[in-house]
Amino acid sequence: MEIFTDGGCHGNPGPGAWAYCIVDSTGNVVRCHSGFDGNTTNNRMELQAVISALRFVAEAEPGARTEIVTDSEYVKRGVTEWIYTWKRNGWKTAAKKPVKNRELWQQLDLINGRVAPKWRWVRGHSGNEFNEMCDTLVQEEIARNR
Repeated sequence: MEIFTDGGCHGNPGPGAWAYCIVDSTGNVVRCHSGFDGNTTNNRMELQAVISALRFVAEAEPGARTEIVTDSEYVKRGVTEWIYTWKRNGWKTAAKKPVKNRELWQQLDLINGRVAPKWRWVRGHSGNEFNEMCDTLVQEEIARNR
């Protein structure tokens, strides 16, 4: 299955939302879900989208082959490259500063280890049907909750 995720804010920080859509091997959307935070950042919402999606998969489809598709290089590179150094350095960056959003990175690290998805980056707002669907859900969630 492919899981498309997105997060965003109106202002940064500001009111924000996250969303994910799960697409089966035939290209059918089997689940979409979204959430809202009244005062957050774009990066936090991108992380929350992935965490929420992977938690759902871990409970509903344990062992399923999963690919996360995100338009956030921050999330993809963070979980596939940077996190190993952060953990080795006691959750400090190369500049010896605390990693931002550490609690979310730790949640993602834990669930990523359980689900072991493949990771793929796509350019946002470039016509990818399911990425655009997630973006629409994010914007609707923010509008509904403002």
